[in-house]
Amino acid sequence: MEVHSVVVNTGGFSEEEIKNIEKRAYELGVKSHTTIDETENYYRETIKYLIFGNVLKNATYPLSVSAERVCQATAIANYAKKIGAACVAHGSTGAGNDQVRFDMIFNTLIPGVEIITPIRDLKLSREAEIEYLAQHGFPYSAEKAKYSINKGLWGTSVGGAETLTSNQYLPESAWPTPVTSTASQQITIDFEKGEPVALNGNQLGAVRVIQELQDLAQPYGIGRDIHVGDTIIGIKGRVGFEAAASLILIKAHHTLEKHTLTKWQLSWKDQIAGFYGNYMHEGQMHDPVMRDIEAFLQSSQSTVSGRVIVELHPYRFIVIGIESEHDLMSSKFGSYGEMNEGYTGDDVKGFSKIFGNQTLIWHKVNQ
Repeated sequence: MEVHSVVVNTGGFSEEEIKNIEKRAYELGVKSHTTIDETENYYRETIKYLIFGNVLKNATYPLSVSAERVCQATAIANYAKKIGAACVAHGSTGAGNDQVRFDMIFNTLIPGVEIITPIRDLKLSREAEIEYLAQHGFPYSAEKAKYSINKGLWGTSVGGAETLTSNQYLPESAWPTPVTSTASQQITIDFEKGEPVALNGNQLGAVRVIQELQDLAQPYGIGRDIHVGDTIIGIKGRVGFEAAASLILIKAHHTLEKHTLTKWQLSWKDQIAGFYGNYMHEGQMHDPVMRDIEAFLQSSQSTVSGRVIVELHPYRFIVIGIESEHDLMSSKFGSYGEMNEGYTGDDVKGFSKIFGNQTLIWHKVNQ
């Protein structure tokens, strides 16, 4: 077959890495090689809504890889359509989520195009892949392959021997970013209608805020954790990740929302965003219900503007507080636990009777 290789950059590759991938592709005999930079699209079509929804799967994982895979699969499907490919191949194993995400999106966007999956079909281990390459003149370091590392704009995942167990943590040497920052520092993040637009007062745009915040905060060891979750195919899985920028942004954004949204906006957002994150994790981004939820999330952000102050420390961060013209915690309406301005004590007495009236009736009827 005539092979055309493509790599989708979702913010995880340096220019040098992109050049090395292209060089390697041609060494392996491809007819053509293309790099598609989807970083801005990845933010605009996916990450933005994860911030709006404060999405953390199992209250832990910011969907660093699963969100990325949806973006990559979509870009590859569109490229396959553009060049009129008869087949599309991917290297997912038969034991994880990616095989489902890629297959499903390819079946949706390029139906009729054959999907080739040699690693899954031949049940090849990582060791067998390395051995095969070496036999054909393409040696690859087994030490490099000890950990599977996937880096993107929204975080970096780390998988290895320890994550295949239930009782071991990744060693310090496995984390891609060593801890080198020890002195605490205070930073500010500005949001406009829910989107991060400035870091420390510098207007950068969302993608650069994420990138620069990651460079600033990851050397503290912030955002390191191991996610335990349910795969699409029904088995449990563990994966390590470092995602300082995404965790800080989600927590900062959520704090700003708690000051600027009503309790029912917050309540419904939690429910809808949880579904959105789970469905995205399962690769279902092309279901129209996702556009409906995105419209709700976008609408909810109209007053989520302001500055969030965050303090960075080794292995942790603190959200100090917020400044916003939309802050509903205004002293002119009263101070919680101290003084009210908008009502009297008698108002509260009457309200309390009415508010608890049905419960009172139930107890009287059923005593």
